[in-house]
Amino acid sequence: MEIIFRAFIVFTAGYLLLRITGKKAVSQMHSFDLLYIFVLTNIISMPVEDDHIGKALTYAVIIVVFYKVLIRLSLHNKLRWILYERPTVLIRNGDIDRNGLKKVRRPMNEFLSHLRVKGFTETQNIAMATMEETGSISVIPKSEYRPVQPNDLNLRVRKEYVPIPLIMDGQIIYHNLKYLQLKQSWLINEVGKAGENVENIMLATYSENGELFIDNNELQNHKNDPYYYEPGTDN
Repeated sequence: MEIIFRAFIVFTAGYLLLRITGKKAVSQMHSFDLLYIFVLTNIISMPVEDDHIGKALTYAVIIVVFYKVLIRLSLHNKLRWILYERPTVLIRNGDIDRNGLKKVRRPMNEFLSHLRVKGFTETQNIAMATMEETGSISVIPKSEYRPVQPNDLNLRVRKEYVPIPLIMDGQIIYHNLKYLQLKQSWLINEVGKAGENVENIMLATYSENGELFIDNNELQNHKNDPYYYEPGTDN
């Protein structure tokens, strides 16, 4: 029981400290972001083997405070260039920057694979490609190769609407009902009209026209329909 309790304390403390840290530390990481995670992980795992749980948690809190201070300092432009690495240009106006690739130690075949993942097969069609400070590669195509935008054709498009989930995995999302000023009775009634039960619904969303779209757990039978082909011998 002591081992289980100690592991629970360590896990809970680590979770709370990461929540305090914020999303940034667990998304795309900079150098000291990654170092922070490594150090914090080692510190909070110490009590699993040793009995100094109080000392370990104290060190963890100090590391979190120190990290938060660094994040605050990085908001200042002068200090930002010290704490973060600068983006490295890898392609300029269709020409590959060999010095840039050498600086980031990125082999040509690996670089080309990153471009293909982003949908680019011809380097001469790229205006600029850079490795950002997070380690990800961003690509800006030349104007004649970028996707056509509605503004290019002087088209007016309607505002994008994001469907709001009201049921997920058979559970009602009550705070979304409250946000839309809808009653649970309305939702149950709409579900009943569709001949469904709440517990059988994978996802139900509130659409722009005020209707309820329902996706249940059942898969439709599309036998021999080529548009629903699945690779393998069980198709």
